[in-house]
Amino acid sequence: MSASRRRLGRWGCVVVLLLLAAVCCAAPVSSAISAYVALRTGAQEDGGIAEGGSAADIPPRMLAAYKKAVQLAAHYVPACRGMRWPVLAGIAKVESNHAIGRTIAAGGDITPKIYGVLLNGSGQGGNTTAVRDTDGGRWDGTSRGERAVGPFQFLPSTWSSVGKDAGGDGIADPHNADDAALGAAIYLCGDGRDLTKRTQLKAAIWQYNQSAAYTDNVLGWIDQYTAAASDPDLKNVTGTIRTVIDAALSQRGVPYSWGGGNASGKSYGICCTPSGKSGTNIKGLDCSGLTVYAYAKAGISLPRTAASQAGVGRRIPASLGTGALKPGDLIFYATAPGYDATIYHVGIYVGSGKMINAPRPGTVVRLDAVSAMSGYAGGERLL
Repeated sequence: MSASRRRLGRWGCVVVLLLLAAVCCAAPVSSAISAYVALRTGAQEDGGIAEGGSAADIPPRMLAAYKKAVQLAAHYVPACRGMRWPVLAGIAKVESNHAIGRTIAAGGDITPKIYGVLLNGSGQGGNTTAVRDTDGGRWDGTSRGERAVGPFQFLPSTWSSVGKDAGGDGIADPHNADDAALGAAIYLCGDGRDLTKRTQLKAAIWQYNQSAAYTDNVLGWIDQYTAAASDPDLKNVTGTIRTVIDAALSQRGVPYSWGGGNASGKSYGICCTPSGKSGTNIKGLDCSGLTVYAYAKAGISLPRTAASQAGVGRRIPASLGTGALKPGDLIFYATAPGYDATIYHVGIYVGSGKMINAPRPGTVVRLDAVSAMSGYAGGERLL
C-alpha cells in the first residue's frame, strides 16, 4: 500500500481565440494540483503568496519546515544523497497544496487538520480497497478504517515507521509541518537513495504513490521549485535588457489573473478560462500581460496576446534549441510547435535555462525552468 492514493486533475492544453478580449492561456501538462486535494484543503486561487519567499506560492512557515527537514534527514538517513527542499515541496504541493487555507502555528501545528477520505473501498476519492484501522483513530480521527493525514498525506500505518519528532516536543505528529516534512524526507530517502539521479528520484516518488501520472506531476513541481530556488545570474546583463528583466522580476508573487495586466502593471482580469476560472476578482497578470508590462518599462509596446507577440521581433526557431536564447528574449509555447497561430504561452528568458513566468490560474509570477511548460515553440529577440 502506498503512502497515499490520489486521483489527479490535469490542465488541458487549449488554444482559445477571443475576439474582444485576447488573453494568454497557459496549460502545462506536468503541473497540476490533485483535484481531490484541492477540493478538500481549501486551496486558494492566489497560490498562497509568500512575499519575499524563495518560492512565491509556498507559505513561509511551510517552506521553513521543508528546509529544516532536509537538515534533520541527514541524521536519520545519513546514506541518502540529494535531498533538497524542492523535492519535499513537490510532494506537498500535490498532496495538500502546502496546507494553504489552514492555520500553521509557529510550532508547526496545522489547524484544522488535513484528512483524506476513509479508505473503506467505497470508491470515494478513487479508493477501491478497504484498509483496516491501525491507529485506533489517534491520527486519522476514526477507528472504522484508515485515511491519509497531514500535509504529506501519510497513512497512519506508514507514519508509524517513518514518523519522527522534528520540533522537540516529544511527539511525532503527522499534522505538524516540521514532523511531517521530516517523515516525508525519511520515506523518500529509503535506505539511502541518491536523489541527484533522476531514476532514483522517480523511484522515490513512485514509492510514495504508485502512479505514473502522480510521478510526472510531482517531478514537474520539483523542477519548477528547483528553478525558483535561486535568483538568476544577471551580473553580465545591462542596459535595456536589464530594465526588462528587472521589471518582470519585480512582479514575482503577483497572482495569475486571466486577462490581467497591461503596460502599467497588474489589473483585474476577465471571465473565463476554458476550465471556467475567472480573473474578474483577481488583480494580477497573465503571461502576456507580464510581458506587455516588462517591455513597456523599456519603452517597447507589445500586442496583448502571446501569439501576436510572436510576430514583432526577430524569431528564434525552435529547431535551434533553447541554447540559442539570450536574456530578455521572449520564449513561446504552442500546442502545435511550428504553427504560431497555436501559441498559447509566453515567458521572458533570463539565462541558465530559466524564465520569468506567469504559468496559469492558481499560481503566481515566478522563476521557472524553461522545461516547465510544454510545446517549446522558439523565441523572439526584441533588443
